[in-house]
Amino acid sequence: MPLTGSGMVYGMASMVYGYARVSTGDQTTNLQRDALEKAGCDRIFTDVASGARAHRPELDHMLDLLREGDTVVVWKLDRLGRSVRNLVDLMTIFDKRGVQFRSLTEAIDTSTPGGTLVFNIFGSLAQFERDLIRERTRAGLEAARARGRKGGRPAKLDAKQVREVRRLYDSKSVTVDQIAAMMHVGRSTIYRCLKKNEEPGGKLKNGDKHD
Repeated sequence: MPLTGSGMVYGMASMVYGYARVSTGDQTTNLQRDALEKAGCDRIFTDVASGARAHRPELDHMLDLLREGDTVVVWKLDRLGRSVRNLVDLMTIFDKRGVQFRSLTEAIDTSTPGGTLVFNIFGSLAQFERDLIRERTRAGLEAARARGRKGGRPAKLDAKQVREVRRLYDSKSVTVDQIAAMMHVGRSTIYRCLKKNEEPGGKLKNGDKHD
């Protein structure tokens, strides 16, 4: 495909990349692709991925290709980020690389005078989420100390608690000991919840090791 980007950076044509995503193979990206083509995208990357942890190889490929002056376009914000945390992380990457971002449905365009404000808003959201996690952790620890061990520990964690354990662990803002105290269980129970996310070599994704 010829380089038809709208600008030049250091003698290289800047590119406009479109990104589309559907949750299952039964869905179609036609609506998204039509909108992205109309928006002038030079190349469109498409993933079929469901679930917050599903691998998105086309997104990774696009991120590898991004250079300063490029633009990423999506049909809707939730096609790019499947959580606020994920969206904030990606927007931070764009900002640091000098990449512009457009979301067609929400009419977001960081190349406009208000674009810097958009990046700042996402940065504020990230800080807000970190503050919330710290506040929840502090409240949980205080509640655990107030209750003591009199009530005993639950035999296991339910599905909602398991999701919360994973969310707290992935936030990297609390330790395993703190999560265990919040859930009134031992470290070994927390590690069992996280075992499904274990990488080869016995290490969990943020570097903690099993006892």
